[in-house]
Amino acid sequence: MSVVTVSLLQTELHWQQSAANLAQFSQLLVTLEPTDLVVLPEMFSSGFSMQSAAIAETEPGPGLAWLTAQAKALNAAITGSLAVKTASGSYVNRLYFVTPDGAVSYYDKKHLFRMAGEHQAYQAGAGRVIVRWRGLRFCLQVCYDLRFPVFSRNRNDYDVLIYVANWPAARRHAWTSLLLARAIENQAFVLGVNRIGQDGNDIYYSGDSVVIDYQGQLLASLNKGEAGVLRATLDGNTLAQYRQVFPAYLDADSFTLD
Repeated sequence: MSVVTVSLLQTELHWQQSAANLAQFSQLLVTLEPTDLVVLPEMFSSGFSMQSAAIAETEPGPGLAWLTAQAKALNAAITGSLAVKTASGSYVNRLYFVTPDGAVSYYDKKHLFRMAGEHQAYQAGAGRVIVRWRGLRFCLQVCYDLRFPVFSRNRNDYDVLIYVANWPAARRHAWTSLLLARAIENQAFVLGVNRIGQDGNDIYYSGDSVVIDYQGQLLASLNKGEAGVLRATLDGNTLAQYRQVFPAYLDADSFTLD
């Protein structure tokens, strides 16, 4: 297994202003130290808006083109979610994972946040997606997925869980607690990136972005409301050694998903 450096970007988002958000992230990315993976918040080009018809881009759109260009320029993978209108005319909350060679993988958010009406504005994805990158396996997840441990259960098929989010400050205790739980129960690194600031619906976000190791120890974190880049190194070799010494996954309950 490999050692991978990750960079998580915690920022405010301009409400439903794609060009302004892409410009903001472009300015941040040129300041990054060399990295293997950049992680952006959920709906990084718009904020968490249920006005899907107004903000969604038809694939391939400017957001995906921007991700592709940034991956090439940085020689790093980059991941973040966008509102996308599919070829069938439905709208999805799509988490892209783009590598420097232009390869594009994506995961459509499975668990839609009904308390905000997301299930009425977007179509749910069918299943989870795992991407291999520089020797590690990344399981892609979005925000509300964090509350559903069966969906994210490690079947010995990933090393890192990624959660991109617009998670309100009113429930920040749940955010921090569940990220720790997912790391410990799945014996995997967890990357949790959340936005900060206030959105167009007057909802406040505290950020609390973190990188957690497979034992639930914090490798890096940002303070409440702090804008910045969270940087950490994921050592796949120590993860493999820990799983060998403490192979709890061998005693996991079997299950199937509908």
